[in-house]
Amino acid sequence: MTANSSALTGLPPLVSSATRLLILGSFPGVASLAAQQYYGHPQNHFWKILQAMWPDSPMKTGAGSYQDRSEWLLARGLGVWDVYAACEREGSLDSNIRNAVVNDFAGLKQACPRLEAIAHNGGESFKHSKHTLLLGLPVYKLPSTSPANASWSFERKLAAWREVFEKHGLV
Repeated sequence: MTANSSALTGLPPLVSSATRLLILGSFPGVASLAAQQYYGHPQNHFWKILQAMWPDSPMKTGAGSYQDRSEWLLARGLGVWDVYAACEREGSLDSNIRNAVVNDFAGLKQACPRLEAIAHNGGESFKHSKHTLLLGLPVYKLPSTSPANASWSFERKLAAWREVFEKHGLV
C-alpha cells in the first residue's frame, strides 16, 4: 500500500433466500462507504432506475430509509453486492482501484437458492464475469449507474436494465 492509498472494506451482500437476480457493482464509492449503503451517492441512477421500473411502489426516489429501500428491493427478488470485498483506492473511480480482493461467490447458491442470474453493473464489475459464470447462471453486463457514466442517458440505462429484469420476470 502506498502512502496515498487507503485500505477499504466493502459492504456485506444485500440478499435473501428469495433473491432471483443479483446486481454486482465493483466496489462502493466514498459516499456509499461513508453511509454504509449501496449506491449512496445522490447522483447515482441505481435507485432512480428501480423506482422507474417499479412505479407502483409507495417509495419515492431518494425517500425512505435505507432499510426501507433494502427491504423493498429484496421483496422483489433483487439482491445487491460487489465483485470486490476489499481494495485500495483514492476517491470513488473504478480506475483508481488497486490490490483488489474478489468476493467469494461460491456460497451464493446456498444463500440464494432461487438465484437465476447475475447482472454486472458496469464494465469494472463485468471484468470479473469469469468468476460469476462459474455459478452456471446467465450473466449480463449492464451500463453503469454511476454518475461517471455520462455517455449513457438515464433513459438508455433504464431500457438496458429493464430488458434484463423482464427476462427474469422482475417487471
